Amino acid sequence: MHLTVEQRFDASPTRVAAMLADTEFVRWRARRSGGPTSVVEQVDVTGSPDAGFTVVVRRTLPTDQIPAHVRGFVGSQLEIRQAEAWEAAEGESRVGTVALEIAGAPVRLTGTVVLVADGDGTLQRYTGEIKASVPLFGAAVEDAAATAIRATLAAEESAGAEWLATHPQ
Repeated sequence: MHLTVEQRFDASPTRVAAMLADTEFVRWRARRSGGPTSVVEQVDVTGSPDAGFTVVVRRTLPTDQIPAHVRGFVGSQLEIRQAEAWEAAEGESRVGTVALEIAGAPVRLTGTVVLVADGDGTLQRYTGEIKASVPLFGAAVEDAAATAIRATLAAEESAGAEWLATHPQ
């Protein structure tokens, strides 16, 4: 299943990249976007916004965003592993790869992520493919995963906007 999610931020791509490479922000965003019962188990940021960087987050989320008829495939909570590898900036643009997998469930998202100037702000676009290797029910599981991923990325967009507003340059 194809997935595209766009996020907008009221800051330059350079400032947004610095935020995305900030360990404190990544940990805070992961806690905030996962809901009150989520647990952030690992946050690793390596590299720098200037030279390129990698962000790895491992967290546990409740399955309340997934339809009840699909929860049997994933259990009562989801262990999410997300990795983003960002290349060095080319002007005001930056590209990266993203991989997200749900441990214990046969679901994986792989794709790209870009940051580009968008008027006075920045557009961040995730584009990828969700694959669920569940016979007969793969499409339903992919659909449920897409719903959960969209909700999580919307929460992350809100967290990023709040961070930028409360952490001046």
